[in-house]
Amino acid sequence: MKARLDPVTLEVIRNALPAIANEMAADLQRTSYNMMIYEVRDFCTALVNVDGELVSQNVGGVSHFVADLGVVITDAVKRYGKNGFKPGDVLVTNHQAEAGQHLNNVVIYVPYFFKGELLAFSMVRAHWIDVGGTSTGFGAGPEVPDPWQEGLQLDQLKIYDGGRLDGTLHRVIRDNIRFPESSLGDMNSQIASCKLGIRRLDELFRKYGRDTVLGAIERIFDETETKCRNVVARLAGGVYEAESFFDDDGVTPNERVRIHAKVTVNSGSMTIDLSGCSAERKAAVNSRTLAGARVAYKALTGPLDPVNEGSFRALDVVIPEGSIMMARYPAPMAAWSIFVPTVVETIVTSLASAMPEKIPAAHHALLGGSVVFFGLDPKSKRRFVVQSIEGGGWGGRPFEDGESATVSVCQGDVRNGSIEGIELKCPVLVKARALRRDSAGAGKFRGGLGIDLQVRNFVDGKWNFERANRKGCPAWGLWGGRPGESGGYYLRRPGESEYRAMHGSHKPVTANSEVIVRTGGGGGWGEPLERDPERVRWDVLEEFVSKEAAGEIYGVVLREDLSVDEAATRALRQRLKASPAKRASKAQA
Repeated sequence: MKARLDPVTLEVIRNALPAIANEMAADLQRTSYNMMIYEVRDFCTALVNVDGELVSQNVGGVSHFVADLGVVITDAVKRYGKNGFKPGDVLVTNHQAEAGQHLNNVVIYVPYFFKGELLAFSMVRAHWIDVGGTSTGFGAGPEVPDPWQEGLQLDQLKIYDGGRLDGTLHRVIRDNIRFPESSLGDMNSQIASCKLGIRRLDELFRKYGRDTVLGAIERIFDETETKCRNVVARLAGGVYEAESFFDDDGVTPNERVRIHAKVTVNSGSMTIDLSGCSAERKAAVNSRTLAGARVAYKALTGPLDPVNEGSFRALDVVIPEGSIMMARYPAPMAAWSIFVPTVVETIVTSLASAMPEKIPAAHHALLGGSVVFFGLDPKSKRRFVVQSIEGGGWGGRPFEDGESATVSVCQGDVRNGSIEGIELKCPVLVKARALRRDSAGAGKFRGGLGIDLQVRNFVDGKWNFERANRKGCPAWGLWGGRPGESGGYYLRRPGESEYRAMHGSHKPVTANSEVIVRTGGGGGWGEPLERDPERVRWDVLEEFVSKEAAGEIYGVVLREDLSVDEAATRALRQRLKASPAKRASKAQA
């Protein structure tokens, strides 16, 4: 007999479950040691049931963590059995055979029992700054040949067994990482966050009872699924496709990496087929994740609603084994997230004709620029690592310009590191963090701007440089909009007058070297000649757009005082419309 569930109780539980995950997140941020957690927010907190179904997840944090928590629990239950867990257990895992991400993303989770019955797990996935090997910073680059060189692999191990610390495992972890104080401090923060989640969940079960809470969770799943189906049902049935690519994988030059999405819409159901994506690569750019499809689907169906398992019940995802997005262990995955935002972007773009009033132009679609510089401070004699994630431009939308200097769709509320925090803790000077003029794709609604972050390091150390692998396929425009500029990394050593493009991990540099981390701009939406001349004038005043681009691309003539010459603008726009090829060549130049 099912417990009676009144509407008020349902709403209380509906809001309490995500509130638990959000409180876990706040606790993690307050107590963590690592700027990637307390400042950048590269983590997620969640409650997952014994069947691996997502009950709730914190708002913000990292969006592409939404897909790969349930598989961890499913694998753990398969290994240990439901009777293999006990109160006081704390498990740790980052193994790529199931987790499918780089090894820095470490999952800590704790079982929850109610009156002796295992009902759920409280979980935290967070980015450690080091797990040994070549993992320092955001993780090793695509050059790493296998997981063993990437770092320490932890495969569903109990760091606490029934409340007792496994001292041997603890020493193994401590002795194989460069920053044990930070990483093990973060592990303790994750454990504390999980235990807080367990306490709050227990309060809910004790107040309302087992059957009421479980019944509410199932109702929430059903209602979330219905909401998503209703959104998809408004789309015209059919098959929609889009394709993009990366210039290469960072190891094999001049060999494109194909990304292809085929989306089938049928009476409220959606199938996202990524079979056309590249096969797994020798480079460490592989992943094993449903994140690309799930993030895209969530963005299309309910971007502002709390996420739970019902959010994806009406979605079928097709990714064959051996794909770059479903790689087989031990395919290297150190740079696992490089392609995921572009996969999301390609899926969303495929539906532009079905949802023309909602689909934006493409954004920079990369998980960087990541800023990673590390070494030994000669004054303090302590190891240090500089970390930040710098945003780029988002695509113009059907009703407004794209956002500037914002992280990718897969990063949720991830933020860049504050200049003050970086300079206070590390021997570097941030000389500039500035929007880059003319980096946005032109359009009726232009894309957002990318940035240039300029850093000087005061001591010898090593930089990690991501490869600029979207030069041939920058953030594309829609409906006549122009593409945005791509990003890259540039190094100027002491005594050199010019910056040189760089890529690769653990690149040694001497003191007083300077680096520019450059992020891409977003694509434009709509024909640039249809942009309001006053908006163009304002962009020139704000130094978002050059006066030359205002004339050559937007067809807006500005006087010396930067007021709009309306008659000259009308005439110029008529001439530009008559010679679109010439205007396009100037825009590309």
